[in-house]
Amino acid sequence: MASGGKGLNATGEFFRRRDEWRRHPMVGNQLRHATPGLGIAIVAFGIYLVGEAAYNRIYHPSGDHHH
Repeated sequence: MASGGKGLNATGEFFRRRDEWRRHPMVGNQLRHATPGLGIAIVAFGIYLVGEAAYNRIYHPSGDHHH
């Protein structure tokens, strides 16, 4: 029984060491630091699309008048 408990502990230690790279600071927020304004740009573009869709529904251009 004691060797079985030691085997589980060694397995847990093995997987803990294999997952240490996930907690490294260069892996965690690398995309956020590489593109600092991307989140704001996506929100602004989404607001623009919603505004344009609302404008087109309110002031729907008629199909008869072409310029």
